[in-house]
Parts: sequence; structure tokens; C-alpha cells
Amino acid sequence: MRRTTSLRAALATLLAAGVWAGAGLVPASAAPAPSPAPRAEAPASDGLIAAMKKDFGLTGAEVKQRLAAEKDATALEKKARGLAGASYAGSWYDAGADRLTVAVADGGSAAAVRASGAAVEVVEHSAARLDAAKDRIDALSAPKAVTGWHVDPRQNRVVVEVRAGKRADAGVRAFLDRARAAGPVAVRETTRVPRTFAAGTVGGDPYYTGNVRCSIGFSVYGGFVTAGHCGGAGQAVYGWDRSYVGNFQGSSFPENDYAWVNVGSGWWTVPVVLGWGRVPDQLVRGSNEAPIGASICRSGSTTRWHCGTVLAKNETVNYAQGAVRQMTKTSVCAEGGDSGGSFLSGDQAQGVTSGGWGNCSTGGQTWYQPVNEILQRYGLRLHTA
Repeated sequence: MRRTTSLRAALATLLAAGVWAGAGLVPASAAPAPSPAPRAEAPASDGLIAAMKKDFGLTGAEVKQRLAAEKDATALEKKARGLAGASYAGSWYDAGADRLTVAVADGGSAAAVRASGAAVEVVEHSAARLDAAKDRIDALSAPKAVTGWHVDPRQNRVVVEVRAGKRADAGVRAFLDRARAAGPVAVRETTRVPRTFAAGTVGGDPYYTGNVRCSIGFSVYGGFVTAGHCGGAGQAVYGWDRSYVGNFQGSSFPENDYAWVNVGSGWWTVPVVLGWGRVPDQLVRGSNEAPIGASICRSGSTTRWHCGTVLAKNETVNYAQGAVRQMTKTSVCAEGGDSGGSFLSGDQAQGVTSGGWGNCSTGGQTWYQPVNEILQRYGLRLHTA
């Protein structure tokens, strides 16, 4: 892979030194008491701090505190899910309150979950029941006025989003009747229409397939993962400098929106997400899944770095080309050419950019395909530092 000398030097320094600073300790209580256990260190590079300061309106110290708190919440969510067992009904993180809430469908498990340190809400439907309802809705054919649906643990329902003013349409009414027969459903109107974020050829971008430009997601051993709508299996891929990189070895869109590309011909992979000159490059150390409500940042070849929060998981998005399942929705903006790019929570890979609505001037939302699903589907191993 042909890169500039300065970029090679930057990557070498990055990989050798790590560039991640530890987060400061945050007390668990302001009242006089024995010192609480310190929070686990969280990644906080200069670039990540700068992006989160800008998009969240936080100070550098507040960014570090939030990342440390979210790292703790991610570990707590896994423990609480095990304690809840079959009654687990979802979870979400409230950054303002620094609190992970776990919903349970059986009050009998509430005490054990609460003892783990999580807040608890007793609800009617388990996550298994809601997921089963969503699976049944996934089997339906949705009209274009239905933009998507996902399990919302806060509402304890499958939320179906419909374009404003279209709820009375015969096709929408028929779909909603079938959806309600599948399980507990709530309907929400929206003025936003999801679209993918591929774009025509523009100079100085990470990779091309024909006249389409997209963004690299994450390095895996032997190549990289990206969005499926960027190219089909066997299609040739060319890098930012127009040199041949490799080919799409697997691709799925719609139904899914993921793909992977093999790397050869002098190109090489590193466990790094590039900042493209706006922020320092970021190391990737794993792929632990962040909870709903956690902060998340995205890197793409058009709009560079932007941050927001995780809004929903396991959402079905009904693009014009067809429905895509098991997506994660975020409050992060994106634009054409950002497709396939990286979503990170701290130093943990989360997914590859699929599509959304809006832009980075007026705001918007973006969905990503979770990276662990892509790795499992193709038997790939994430390249980590």
C-alpha cells in the first residue's frame, strides 16, 4: 500500500507508543466514605477527546470520565444479563446519571440484577419475546412508507417507524395490522427517509469500486471489512491512489449490509482507524459491544470524525433497495462516501457505516452493521493492537 512518508512514520509511532492515555479516576460518591474501587482505564487519545469535546460539548476531563464510565457499564451489562437469565428484557446507559438500567420481565430476578450495581425496571415482555416478534415482522413485506423497525427496551415494544402523513395509507395500515399480530408494537412517525452513503468518484478518498467511492471499515487478517452496498463479490477494489488493492471476497446487500475485501498487491493492514488529518489515528484493540446510550464516534472519507450516541440495536431499516436487518442506530451524522467507514466506542470496533438520513451540516442519524456479525459470517479475525 503506497502511503506518504509522514503517514508511515505516524503509524509506526502510533503502533510503537500506543498514543492512548489513561483516564483519570472518578469517585463513586461525594460523601465521605472508604475510597471506592477505581474505574478501569479507558482509551482517550487526543483525537478522540477532541471529537467528543466538539460533538458532546464536554471538557477533556469529562470525556475521560465518560469513557471510563461507559467501559464499566459495558462490563456490568454482560454480568447483569447473565444474572437476569431468561427474564432479561434489554438495557440502556444514561450518561447524565452515570447509570446502566437493565429491564427484567420477572421481578424474581430483580434483586440479583440490582445487587450487581445496575438499576432495574420490571417490564412485561422479555427480550426473547420482543426479538421473536421482530423476527416475525422481518418476514413481512414492508411498503416504502415504513422506514424501519427495532426493539426498544425503554418502551418494551417493537417500534415501527412510518413516514409522517402515510400512516393512513392502505398498505401501511395492512402492514401495521400484521405487525401488531406478531407481538407488542408501538408506532412512531418520522419525516426522515434512510439512504445509503455511497457516492460518485471524488479525488483523495480511501477506495473505489467502479465509479463508487466508499470507506474502509476495519482491518482484518487478510483484508478489511466494509459495507455490502459498496460492491458485489468478485468486484475489483482500487485504493485512494487508484492502485489495485484486491477484490470483494464476500458481499451481502440488502438483507445485510456487509462485505470484506482481500488485500494484496503491496497493500498492508494495520489495527488503525485513520483520522485523515483531522484527528490522530486511532488504535483498535477489540470489538466489545457498547450499550444503548453509550458514546460512539465514526470515521469516514467524506466527513472525517463525528461523534454521537447509540440509539437502538437490532433495527430493520427499509431502504429503497430493500430491508437490512440487525442494524444499530446512532445520532452520528454521515454523508455520501462515508459508507463502509468505522464506528468506534473508545478503542473498540463497533461496526461499518451503512446509511441514514440528514448530513453533517444540519444533523442526522446513521445506522451501522455490527462488526462482530461480519467477522462471524465470513470467519474473519479482527486485526487488533
